[in-house]
Amino acid sequence: MLQSCIRPRIYFFKILYCVTRCNYHFYILKRIFIASMATNTKEFYDPDENLRKLCDFLRSSEGPAVREAIEMDKRVYYIKGEKLVNFLVEPKKGTKWPKDLPRFKSRPDAIAVCKELCNRQYMHRSEKVGKGELEVSRVRDFDESAYFTWIYEGNKKFSHLMTTMLIIGFLCCTCFPIWPNFLKVFVWYMSVSLLIFIFFLITFRGLLFLFIWIIGYECWFLPNLFDESLGFFESFVPLISIEKTKDGQLVYRLGVAVAFFSFCYWAVTQPSEFDGFVKGQGDFIKDLYAGTLLSDMSQKDKENIDKPKMPSLEDLLKKLDSEDEEEKELSEEEAVESLLDNLVEDEEYITGDEE
Repeated sequence: MLQSCIRPRIYFFKILYCVTRCNYHFYILKRIFIASMATNTKEFYDPDENLRKLCDFLRSSEGPAVREAIEMDKRVYYIKGEKLVNFLVEPKKGTKWPKDLPRFKSRPDAIAVCKELCNRQYMHRSEKVGKGELEVSRVRDFDESAYFTWIYEGNKKFSHLMTTMLIIGFLCCTCFPIWPNFLKVFVWYMSVSLLIFIFFLITFRGLLFLFIWIIGYECWFLPNLFDESLGFFESFVPLISIEKTKDGQLVYRLGVAVAFFSFCYWAVTQPSEFDGFVKGQGDFIKDLYAGTLLSDMSQKDKENIDKPKMPSLEDLLKKLDSEDEEEKELSEEEAVESLLDNLVEDEEYITGDEE
């Protein structure tokens, strides 16, 4: 009876001992794996090619936030050493870490790679000398409390491509007089269509904001559309934003509502004047597409704008007649002057004889 009671307890302690040993071994294996991963991470970033890939990631939009400053009369981007190390060890939420780059498992490994960035002149240490001004530090070692300026500018393929496209576009614009006529018409229609689209887009955004602002909310369609600090694609995000208006705007909203609905009432009750306004706008758009709004030349001159200017026979004859008339006028003036000179000489001769 005693053995039957003790035996289950022995089995229980044996199982507990085995589980404890397994957990201990698992902990040791985990530490060894982390250490090996750390060693592999340091070795991976030893080649300059892999280190450059890391710099491309850090300088991209997914990398850590940087600040702008002036150093040696040049705009530069800098970051504090502690923030760089923190980002390497624990990236910000939502960061898409490249699949071909291993993650950093420990802080010493991240610091070691940052030292390599300084040694290989991907960045250099700087010191603050004023608001928004930096100068190169004499100390070259990496320190988490110091500031570091990026020397590496990242992958320049896209920048070179855009520069090439800009030069080609500039050359095409300078050759506009020799473009075929259909290309000129196409560019004109595209420019007019873009102008009208932007006008109606701005009008739609303003009216949408006005209608909902009167109710008590601020609604913007494409709120970041005209934000110059954002990129092209970021300007279209979010699509729409709605917020409640601040307190104390009730009087202004009522005043704007009265003015707007008064205008709508005038447009409905005075159809002749409003219809004239609408007709004028329609004629304006037609003139834009017809190309006659800003035209100061005849249709014949516009068609022959690329042809060399050769004077006609009539123009040459008129020019010769005008030159003959100028010569006749000059000859008559010379005759009058000679006559006056002769009279003066005769008068002097007569006075001389009398004396």
